[in-house]
Amino acid sequence: MTVLLKAQGISRSFGGLKALQECDLEVEKGSITGLIGPNGSGKTTLFNVITGYERVDSGSVMYNGGTITNSTPDKVFGLGVGRTFQLTRVFSRLTVMENMHVAAQRKGLRSLLARWSAGHEQARALDLLEFVGIARLKDLPAGNLSYGQRKLLEFAFILIAEPQVILLDEPAGGINPTLIAQLGDRIRTLNRQGVTFLVVEHNMEFVMGLCDKVMVMRRGSLLAEGAPQEVRANPAVLEAYLGE
Repeated sequence: MTVLLKAQGISRSFGGLKALQECDLEVEKGSITGLIGPNGSGKTTLFNVITGYERVDSGSVMYNGGTITNSTPDKVFGLGVGRTFQLTRVFSRLTVMENMHVAAQRKGLRSLLARWSAGHEQARALDLLEFVGIARLKDLPAGNLSYGQRKLLEFAFILIAEPQVILLDEPAGGINPTLIAQLGDRIRTLNRQGVTFLVVEHNMEFVMGLCDKVMVMRRGSLLAEGAPQEVRANPAVLEAYLGE
């Protein structure tokens, strides 16, 4: 299969702390790939490097055949990369629908404001809210939503830009089993439509049931990768979790 996203030899230090050490990662186009590892293993730092929130000390990041090493977040997102965060980044004082309007503006096309006023983008935003299951909440301030509902709003927020690959940072963290199942179903639906996913998650049941391939990080480097059942049975992976 075609490699859509690739990180090669990535190193990143913060003072004396080596967050990433010669870290490699490959995400195949059309896949749902999981990225797991003990706390502090470098998963979120790798996400930040890929999406331009952190600069690399060495190494390269490739997306769709071109280099995006040390690009700005706006440039990365403009190329078709979407990303959520461990702590949701929605606008609490705006309504759910107004959050979607902000997302539409962030696509960077002047015509979008006219399209929003004409109703086309509003209809699309409502469709996406319906897709993630929170359309009924469209007129509520985002700050009134539950934690899980805010995560679903953030998911809809990034979908309006029609990304080719979506990086999800702990999407199941802190939400109830019903919303976790709903989120997994939506991810599978989008994946069948051609969207690629890279998922950082601590919920092992969620990862192992969702992903085609799972990669394991430890102390800033890739420790193991393979099919979920292979990774689950890997002694080095078990030791990494039990030993930390």
